[in-house]
Amino acid sequence: MLQRTHGLAGVVAAELVLQHFQVPVWSWETAGAILLGCFAGPLADIDKPGSVMAKLFFPLSALLKLLGIHHRTMTHSIVFTALIAGALSPLPPLYGWTFVWAYASHPLIDLLNEQGVALLWPIRRKFRLLPKFLAIDTGSRAEDAFHIALVVIGVWLLVRYALAG
Repeated sequence: MLQRTHGLAGVVAAELVLQHFQVPVWSWETAGAILLGCFAGPLADIDKPGSVMAKLFFPLSALLKLLGIHHRTMTHSIVFTALIAGALSPLPPLYGWTFVWAYASHPLIDLLNEQGVALLWPIRRKFRLLPKFLAIDTGSRAEDAFHIALVVIGVWLLVRYALAG
């Protein structure tokens, strides 16, 4: 998936966390959580040379490359996500959970890709949710459709929550 799709998935995850914590739609907390979700969603691609996140965090990305960490392995794993959750536990729950769920949205939607994800890294086996013929290729029309579906879900969640509260 492209960064824009991962960023949008992170925003949808942030919206779900905001609704769980019953944060008012029109608040600074909401704005901060949405921005955090947009940032955390694509962050797992720090392991992909040339990605926006790899360029933004070049020293860390270069270190991952030196260590032989390949794309959709360590940074996309359940273990790494759990480590992030532990490291962020001192943060206020709204922001900690927003970051964790937005970050976790990344490997979750990459499971729709043909290449799959090494969710159980360091075990190398990659998992995917769809058979190869239904998988969503990065930058494809299927990804465009998935992106549009995320936009619709995000707007629906926002409107539904705004009208409820």
